[in-house]
Amino acid sequence: MDEQNSDDPLAFDLFGAPVSQIRERWGRPSFAKTKENQQLVALLVGNGWSQKRVAAHLGCDEKTLRKHFSRELAVGADLIESMALEVVMARMRQGHVPSARLMLERLEQGRAAPPPPKNDPREPALGKKAQAQRDAGDMPTSWGDVLPQVH
Repeated sequence: MDEQNSDDPLAFDLFGAPVSQIRERWGRPSFAKTKENQQLVALLVGNGWSQKRVAAHLGCDEKTLRKHFSRELAVGADLIESMALEVVMARMRQGHVPSARLMLERLEQGRAAPPPPKNDPREPALGKKAQAQRDAGDMPTSWGDVLPQVH
């Protein structure tokens, strides 16, 4: 039996050194998703960074970024805002008056009535078939509307 190719972890080569893995690992190293990376991606996306820029900062591919951080990419600004509100709430509980004022202002903004929907007087855009049906229902008022103008 050849000692170099054996599965025995205590195999040694001719010089007495332990035999390690014969093949080298191929391809890119795997990307590890961590809590810190999740918060960083949410922060960067919340501040308007593009996916390409965030991926370059993390040292991964854009597809890898989308695969591991889809939630952070979708709602990054909301995640950061919620974390900031948690901090303000903790400071408010400790008796920090400016934090309490800030929290009350935020709550008042949240309770404000949403703006009324805009009444758009324009008709919705019609497709070709719907436009043709509408035009077919309109009766011409005179022969001049039906016949082409000859110059």
